[in-house]
Amino acid sequence: MAEKIPIYYLGKKHLVPEGVTIMSAIEYSGHRLIRGCGCRGGFCGACATVYRVPGNHQIKVGLACQTRVEEGMDIAILPYYPAQKKISDFKPGDDPVPVLNKMYPEMFRCLGCGACTKICPQDLAVMDYIAEAQRGNLDAVAEMSFDCVMCGLCASRCLAQMVPYNIAMAARRFYAAVFLPRPDYVKGRIAEVKEGRYDKEIDSLVSRPKEELQKLYETRDIECI
Repeated sequence: MAEKIPIYYLGKKHLVPEGVTIMSAIEYSGHRLIRGCGCRGGFCGACATVYRVPGNHQIKVGLACQTRVEEGMDIAILPYYPAQKKISDFKPGDDPVPVLNKMYPEMFRCLGCGACTKICPQDLAVMDYIAEAQRGNLDAVAEMSFDCVMCGLCASRCLAQMVPYNIAMAARRFYAAVFLPRPDYVKGRIAEVKEGRYDKEIDSLVSRPKEELQKLYETRDIECI
């Protein structure tokens, strides 16, 4: 049996096994996680966590499914950080800078402080891709923000009160919609969908009971790469 150490979750003390993840420790203490748990494997960004450890004044961050507990750790999970996402219909010929400025004018209030980059659990250069977005370099934004899991921690630290991951998402969608050529196979698939080629299969799936759908999912062919 692992040695038990004290942690504090939402201000209440719990004794949990040493060395487990924050997520496992919280569930061990009797809490049932419905939100803020997601994939449990470190890729979805749902379990953004802030914490402090004894003897250190700094607020630290991490993903609860990856970060190991420390003795005396004081923890809070942020299952969602408020963020207003703007919707836009990007068109060929649109200039990225004024379009993004209209969607997210706060982007140009960036102070260049680097707080967003320092807090990112994916170690992304968040401040740098915001700078590229200000210049309209959407290809650079798309490349630099590709591994973002939208955990919200960058928004929680931004002094300009922007939401960097929403800006990056808009830039990626703009780049894909306007500047990237659409592959022929995608054009063909879109035409097939519009022609109704898959309507019968979709209707068949929709009409099946949940148990049958689950069985089909579990026995499906999986392509390994």
